[in-house]
Amino acid sequence: MAGDVHTSTHPPLPPTTEEDRLARLRLLRSRRVGIATYHRLLAECGTAAAALEELPALARAAGLERYSPCSPADAEAELRDGRRAKAQLVFLGEPAYPAALAALADAPPLLWVHGQSALLARPMVAVVGARNASSLGTRMARRLAIDLGAAGYVVASGLARGVDTAAHHGALTSGTAAVLAGGIDVIYPPENAGLARDIAAQGVLLSEQRPGLQPQARHFPARNRLVSGLARAVVVVEAAARSGTLITARTALDQGREVLAVPGHPLDGRAAGCCSLIRDGATLVRSADDILEVIGPAAPEAPRQPDLPLVAPDPPPPAVRPAATMAELHRRILEKLGPSPLAEDQLIRDLAVTATALAPALTELELDGAVTRQPGGLLSRSH
Repeated sequence: MAGDVHTSTHPPLPPTTEEDRLARLRLLRSRRVGIATYHRLLAECGTAAAALEELPALARAAGLERYSPCSPADAEAELRDGRRAKAQLVFLGEPAYPAALAALADAPPLLWVHGQSALLARPMVAVVGARNASSLGTRMARRLAIDLGAAGYVVASGLARGVDTAAHHGALTSGTAAVLAGGIDVIYPPENAGLARDIAAQGVLLSEQRPGLQPQARHFPARNRLVSGLARAVVVVEAAARSGTLITARTALDQGREVLAVPGHPLDGRAAGCCSLIRDGATLVRSADDILEVIGPAAPEAPRQPDLPLVAPDPPPPAVRPAATMAELHRRILEKLGPSPLAEDQLIRDLAVTATALAPALTELELDGAVTRQPGGLLSRSH
């Protein structure tokens, strides 16, 4: 697969100096550098500073003549904004980074964390569901959260209206984690500002976005993958037949998490998603006991010790990429991709090329904005 370079070095060695932390932040915030490109460049170049030096050349190869990476001033401004929000910046590979997220193929290279960061080391269950939840739905979410907290689990959710809000309230005293779609200091919906303050005091808020970022529609699926990625299991309380909650459930399955659902009346549209999940094999939930029967007790997990080399390997020499050959490969990639996501390994098979040959071409197309990477190793054509 084209992600083999990333997989072989995942998780990366954490930054060891403030200069390296700033360089990694600049690399991730540079225009058209997503998570996969970040990991690939860091693996190929050896350091974030070296990757930043390489970026303009990659952009020129992709046809962008006026490309500049994120400036030191912009990165330093983000650090100041984070400190102003009383948040901590945690990089992938550092001890405070959640082990469950570190195991994801699209693990965020960094997180802004505000609150009781020690909760991120405890086992979690995600409780999610409809924003326009019924009274019974919110009561169920709150009851499950209370009982899961009593059993030793931290309850994760997305701070949305309805089920998410009820779950956070239920687990506030025992431990809850709220993943934000926007910046760590941007609370959405606004009416949950008081709840967010309570979570910051007793639980933990986290975001992969820069402080001050107002959430947009594309940020919510990315947020949802972190909600499910943090947890051993995802419990769906209410969900419409076509909803973001069901996307979270599918993402959880892709991540190897258990998916459970609370049944509802077939004539209630808010129960349609749960009924479909149960029909397709999700465990039916009547109480927290049903959840604990599937995932077991909340015994503390031993800290994951990644197999890391004692000495960082030398970066590979830059590959020679003749312009004509690369242009032809770009054309073939764009012919195969459309608006519907395609798995990267399927693209390799369709093109009959090696992962080594495909990786730099995808990087250049990402920088050019022609290809978009999505959670789960999927690719689509941007325009």
